[in-house]
Amino acid sequence: MVSKLKVLSAGAVKRGVAQIAAEFGKAHGIEVEVEFAPVPEVRRRIGGGEAADVVVATPAALDEFEKAKLIVPATRGRIGRSRMGVVVHADAQAPAITDTDSFMHVLRNASAVVHNEASSGIYAAQLLARLGLAAELGERIVVVKGGAAVMEYVAAHPPAAVGLAQISEVMVLIAKGCRVKLAAPLPDAIQNYTTYDAAATAASAEAKSAAALARALTDEAAKKVFADTGIS
Repeated sequence: MVSKLKVLSAGAVKRGVAQIAAEFGKAHGIEVEVEFAPVPEVRRRIGGGEAADVVVATPAALDEFEKAKLIVPATRGRIGRSRMGVVVHADAQAPAITDTDSFMHVLRNASAVVHNEASSGIYAAQLLARLGLAAELGERIVVVKGGAAVMEYVAAHPPAAVGLAQISEVMVLIAKGCRVKLAAPLPDAIQNYTTYDAAATAASAEAKSAAALARALTDEAAKKVFADTGIS
């Protein structure tokens, strides 16, 4: 009898993954442990042979796992994609961000510009460089480990710190009481979509249950759950 499954997941889809995993566990009488980490860490840990039954990460990471025969291809499915947004302190006046110029103006006037070192943070760093802001902002750019840390930094540095983060993660932290708010999504011209897939791992000792959980994370009912958390 299966008693426990482990999911190792990217943090941007935390709210939906946690809900669906809990519902799956209750329905099947299985304890489902879910651990969240930035995608580079998920890559390192699964690639290094860490035991997990289901993995949730970006398509590029899942491609690597599939090539290395670390996941079961037939169980792989699409969860959805997340947009990025601009985060400010809850007590700060939300700036008007309607295009790239207004976005750049906000960042130039920030006391700190914060992003993480995961998938969204990599894009944020590339965007700052592309817009010519990396050198201009210099030491005001703060890099933290994960998405939650972006919001925590902004909350701890009022009133003018600005965060760049996945909107789905912003929603999770706000729901937990973090003193931040979403000022606006990134303007369409510079928006970044990060996609997430799920699959059962090839090393799972509970292949049937792991495959069922992977399906539960990617079926039509799951898409409705994720849509409510900012994943479309």
